[in-house]
Amino acid sequence: MAQVLEFKLPDLGEGLTEAEIVRWLVEVGDVVAVDQPVVEVETAKAMVEVPCPYGGVVTARFGAEGTELPVGAPLLTVAVGETADGRPAGDGSGAGTAAADGARDGASGGRESAAEGSGNVLVGYGTSQAPARRRRVRPAAPAVNGRSRAPEPVRETRPAGTPQAAPGARTGRTAPADGPVPVISPLVRRLARENGLDLRKLAGSGPDGLILRADVEHALRAAGTQDRTETTAATAPAATTPATPAATGGSARSTAGAASVTRVPLKGIRGAVADKLSRSRTEIPDATCWVDADATELMRTRAAMNAAGGPKISVLALLARICTAALARFPELNASVDTGAREIVRYADVHLGFAAQTERGLVVPVVRDAHTRDAESLTAEFARLTEAARAGTLTPGELTGGTFTLNNYGVFGVDGSTPIINHPEAAMLGVGRIVPKPWVHEGELAVRQVVQLSLTFDHRVCDGGTAGGFLRYVADCVEQPAVLLRTV
Repeated sequence: MAQVLEFKLPDLGEGLTEAEIVRWLVEVGDVVAVDQPVVEVETAKAMVEVPCPYGGVVTARFGAEGTELPVGAPLLTVAVGETADGRPAGDGSGAGTAAADGARDGASGGRESAAEGSGNVLVGYGTSQAPARRRRVRPAAPAVNGRSRAPEPVRETRPAGTPQAAPGARTGRTAPADGPVPVISPLVRRLARENGLDLRKLAGSGPDGLILRADVEHALRAAGTQDRTETTAATAPAATTPATPAATGGSARSTAGAASVTRVPLKGIRGAVADKLSRSRTEIPDATCWVDADATELMRTRAAMNAAGGPKISVLALLARICTAALARFPELNASVDTGAREIVRYADVHLGFAAQTERGLVVPVVRDAHTRDAESLTAEFARLTEAARAGTLTPGELTGGTFTLNNYGVFGVDGSTPIINHPEAAMLGVGRIVPKPWVHEGELAVRQVVQLSLTFDHRVCDGGTAGGFLRYVADCVEQPAVLLRTV
């Protein structure tokens, strides 16, 4: 006998409590296998395809694309097993042999998975085999002689006023009516979703109809021009009708006041950043110290490394190498505070976070085991994580677990800052821009490459002497990179 099971939004790990539905991968009536991805969601940290732990026929979906759901909320229901007359769940009298086979495959997949167990795809469940390709159950004929029919797919309507692809949109291959819409990156899909643009109505100009960011922006500009033209045409007659001051004075002022205010919801990555920074300021008694350093020798050292051939070494990689050496001398700063146990937790391994600005907002990818990497390895890992951050493909594991953060705010053209500690870490090193400045060098005034360094630290894990010693050692390595040879 068929059993309808409810699949809820699982715990996606790393303290995430909600996710936004980006794209459904199945329709009502589809046959799904155990651990087959059924929906693509976006959390505050990454885009994730969520696999379903049941095999059978999808009978209902909860939430349209763009809906934000909390962890534990129902995602969909699946009919598992067979009906009383021996047919697979969801198989109607008009369904073909292929549909019946697909339902049996899904049901048997559920039984096999239950017997064998599964791995750890997401927190709480996973898979031990590759997901099978789904097959859709064709809509059955109306019930005849007491026989049931397969449930029809739920049709989700687009809200009125959603912009269509403009008539002047770029030509190319139109996206298929069924299946995923090919886009060059999740950022392009997000841009279209936030502006209410239906990607299925858009013809991509990339290879094989791939939708590029330029295609979306062109369609939005064309749609905006059309909307302004329609608005002007609609309001022009009304402008010729005089209105009495008594009737319009108050409402005009209130309308003008409301139009000058914009409310932006604190959700997604912006909401996660807000929560984390607020918690850091609330829980951590931080202090900041800073020092100017002559980075001329550091820049010469980098130039010599890059002139020797091989992959280019980045300044950020050299600063990271200096950080790991300094943390080996001052391990008190590679720590966190367990407030519940009233204990300081010190870490033997350095998992180095670095601030990266993306179109989605500020993220902090983590370089695992940074203390074991050389400058070349650090450069490659920084480049890989930065590219993934910009593409929106970082996993939750690549955004969490850091023990110390390096913040190179000099890329924004500023000299100094008092950064907020990345909770629950205990310290963050900030690096300003490296610029030519007057500097006393060997007793004479000279123009040198100068950088300002700042260290914000949790005063619970150490006193000012430890923090000052750490920052002074970092400055000494910047001024004389040969100091690092002592620890190599």
